[in-house]
Amino acid sequence: MTASAPPGKPPLVRHLLETSLYVEDPARAQEFYQRLFGFPLAFADQRLSALALPGPAVLLLFRRDAFTKPGRTPGGLVPAHGGAGHLHLCFAIDAADLAVWQERLTTLGVPIESRVHWPRGSESLYFRDPDNHLLELATPGLWPDY
Repeated sequence: MTASAPPGKPPLVRHLLETSLYVEDPARAQEFYQRLFGFPLAFADQRLSALALPGPAVLLLFRRDAFTKPGRTPGGLVPAHGGAGHLHLCFAIDAADLAVWQERLTTLGVPIESRVHWPRGSESLYFRDPDNHLLELATPGLWPDY
């Protein structure tokens, strides 16, 4: 017997709270993201660095092997998790700041891998972090709601 979804509208999801990247060295990744974006440090230990993003969101930079097994915390068990390969994050920027971001990346020695002009008028800059994750800065118009 298969359980079916309850009828009616689902409860509200307010926003994405956390997103994670899995890195070789959380301190190195933390330094990169703080140097480039200025994200404040929310928490760090040997397993991870947590950076506060604009709005109520956090970027978690987990050491690749930190949670291959469940982890005990004072409040309960965190299930095992992880990610492999080169992941992707996109940060929303104002169109007026695109040239400033391009100059900042160049000044900080972060190579721009690609620049894309999208059909809705948005532009994106693509580059990589020290763990080869693909990062994107996108101006409004990329998606129907942005």
